[in-house]
Amino acid sequence: MAAILNFIADHPGQAFALTDLVRALKLSRATCHALLTGLVDVGYLYRTSDKTYVLGPALASIGRTAAQHFSPLQVAQPEMRSLADEFDVVCSAYFLEGDMIHLRDRAASLSHLGYPVPIGTRMKLRSPQATAFFAWSPRDAEAWLETVDPKPTADRRDLMFKAMDFAREHGFVVLVRGPGFEGSDETSDRAMGVDNDEIPVTPIAHIDVTTVYPIGALMAPILDERGQVSFCLLLAGFHAAMTGVEVLAAGDRLRAACQRISSFVAGRGRQVTVED
Repeated sequence: MAAILNFIADHPGQAFALTDLVRALKLSRATCHALLTGLVDVGYLYRTSDKTYVLGPALASIGRTAAQHFSPLQVAQPEMRSLADEFDVVCSAYFLEGDMIHLRDRAASLSHLGYPVPIGTRMKLRSPQATAFFAWSPRDAEAWLETVDPKPTADRRDLMFKAMDFAREHGFVVLVRGPGFEGSDETSDRAMGVDNDEIPVTPIAHIDVTTVYPIGALMAPILDERGQVSFCLLLAGFHAAMTGVEVLAAGDRLRAACQRISSFVAGRGRQVTVED
């Protein structure tokens, strides 16, 4: 049944006869006819006067209800919980709203219960997170940088774009603690919103597998059907420094989770990857 519905939905505005569906879906005529009859009976398909089939009113009603109540966070929550528990961190979902980022949901491991920044917090978008939000739309990054006050230094701007290149290649952004914060617990969501001369986290553009990194956070995007960033997941609260190998493994795990969410958000028929 799903194959028939998906096929007709993928061809909006067209009607299909039994013969068309048998040929396209490689079903036996008897099986296809039985499925079509069942779908018409429940209103998921409508049989026209010329004996062709189109999507029916019951399915349209279901679609409207799903569109009104569906939230991508419903899909993301199990993945967020799994990531938080696996790495003993906090996994936060951030949405970009103008020049602000909005913390919409969070999953915390047992050791991070009572995390200080409440869900619903809005913070000014700063260059560390902008690396993840704009990696798949560099022109938007250029436009955003023109509005930032104070503007980042030339070195920080160059690093941001190199880190964006890294993000497009690997599917995630690595933020390390800056000088003076290497051994700090300054890893909360609020620290991700700071951008000044003593910035607690900064993106990096290269990972050496033998180097040990004071990880502040890992970020990866969820992409929509257009391949644009819908929102980002951020892992923070790592308890120890990580080798390059460990960083790449954790980042790949985060990327894979975000890719699964992206594929659902964009539609089951389209497999979205960070390389799109």
